[in-house]
Amino acid sequence: MATVRTPDPHPGWLGDDELAAIRRRLPLLYVEAVPVRTDGMGRVTEVGLLLRVGQSGTITRTIVSGRVLYGETLRDALFRHLEKDLGPMAFPQLPASPVPFQVAEYFPPPTLTQYTDERQHAVALAYVVPVTGTCDPRQDALELTWMSPEEAASASVAAEMEGGRGSLVRAALASVGVLG
Repeated sequence: MATVRTPDPHPGWLGDDELAAIRRRLPLLYVEAVPVRTDGMGRVTEVGLLLRVGQSGTITRTIVSGRVLYGETLRDALFRHLEKDLGPMAFPQLPASPVPFQVAEYFPPPTLTQYTDERQHAVALAYVVPVTGTCDPRQDALELTWMSPEEAASASVAAEMEGGRGSLVRAALASVGVLG
């Protein structure tokens, strides 16, 4: 008699050992999103930054970020990570085009770029994503702080961000015309 199994709802997931082995050998693809609130004219009025416990145990600010699963579209990965980090009522307005405002390469230190990741070499496609609903941070996020674009782009906030993501936030704001 054949055994009937429930299909894995996430067949693109890797176990911890598999992921560690792959991280030592291949760059991984990520999507990153800078959540923003906009006014009626589409101008960015607020930037949402997550507060998390970093890998070293310190409290850091960051943006929405996560791996793209095997067989998953960029749009689906972006939506999944926005919902995972901001909650199901955030109502992200995904871009019509999957073209990112920047491609960021993360390397273990010593790094070849301004972006670092202790665990791996990763390539991240970065997006600015307006959200219109109520954000309720989930997973490992402690809170979501809404800041003015000027505050989010400040040196003091950049110093609180991990892996060089303060530079990525400034690039995001520049890409939508908020910073010169």
